[in-house]
Amino acid sequence: MSFRLVVLSSLLLWDATSAYAQVPPPTPPETGRVFCEQNVSYRLADAVTVAEPYRRFLGVWSDAAWDANTCAAVIVENVDPDSTVSVIYVFGPLGSSGRGPGGVLHGTGVIRNDELRFQNSDGTQFAFRPGIADLIGRMTKPNGQSYEAAFKKTF
Repeated sequence: MSFRLVVLSSLLLWDATSAYAQVPPPTPPETGRVFCEQNVSYRLADAVTVAEPYRRFLGVWSDAAWDANTCAAVIVENVDPDSTVSVIYVFGPLGSSGRGPGGVLHGTGVIRNDELRFQNSDGTQFAFRPGIADLIGRMTKPNGQSYEAAFKKTF
């Protein structure tokens, strides 16, 4: 009788743990913040789910300016094992009294040779490489004009 009880308990325990193992990981909480005078919501992947070589790109990078009038931030929400990146790029006027267009672009990029790259719909290309404590960004417009800025990790 006790042998049957042990076997039955083991089967129930095994069934419960196998069901638990199939539960998908929790969705990261959504966070929001103002960047470049715009409200932005985002979800950062848990760092342990991102391959080690790509973890240093994961996060919120802001407090950057391409020029005297243009604020910018980049949020790297996730990096897949194949180096595909889920990214949010934010731009707008520098300061609340600034003028000019702004926007929040959601898209994908790729990390190759330790550099995050993506492009927006007008053909402007972006490249980010790790600095000592920042991401060094380069923006190249379709007309060839190029800008560089340091993006500080803010989360």
